[in-house]
Amino acid sequence: MTRIGSRVLCGAAALALACMVTTARAQEKKPEHKYVGVDKCAMCHKSEAKGNQFAHWQKSAHAKAFATLAGPKALEIAKAKGMTKPPQESPECLKCHVTGYGKAAELFDPAFKKEMGVQCESCHGPGSDYKDMKLMKDQKAAVAAGLVMPDETVCTGCHNKESPSFVAFDFKKAQAAIAHPNPQKAAAAPAPAAPK
Repeated sequence: MTRIGSRVLCGAAALALACMVTTARAQEKKPEHKYVGVDKCAMCHKSEAKGNQFAHWQKSAHAKAFATLAGPKALEIAKAKGMTKPPQESPECLKCHVTGYGKAAELFDPAFKKEMGVQCESCHGPGSDYKDMKLMKDQKAAVAAGLVMPDETVCTGCHNKESPSFVAFDFKKAQAAIAHPNPQKAAAAPAPAAPK
């Protein structure tokens, strides 16, 4: 083989190797965001000036979702559905009554408490990478870091006919019932244009 041919072959081999490495890196799974728990969210979201979203959540059925599974109605439903485990241990119930149910243990902050029910991160996504105040002040950056702005699809992930206790679900009514806006952001938003 000539020198030129050898160089071409080496160059082609190097190019092929570079393509394989690039492809492998592109296919690597990005690390998943981790769940930090409602207590971490509350640190910034319990001020009246910011809308006290934490208090809104505390008054909601979502906050009591895990505890509800220990009640007589949940036990009755579990029995009627032929579940072999109590509701607080049944995957059919836990998948919607506990934030992040079924995810790997390493995806939870050590202080995370499943007993807190349907926490902020059930709707807004695991918060480890967007929880910092600097990111939360920039919604676009927070979304890029994992913040979910929930829509009807997020809600119907649990509020659907697969639920052992399903009742008709009206997204607009449910959304109004759990609304927890930030008045500072609303005040900073530009006023809508006047109709012509």
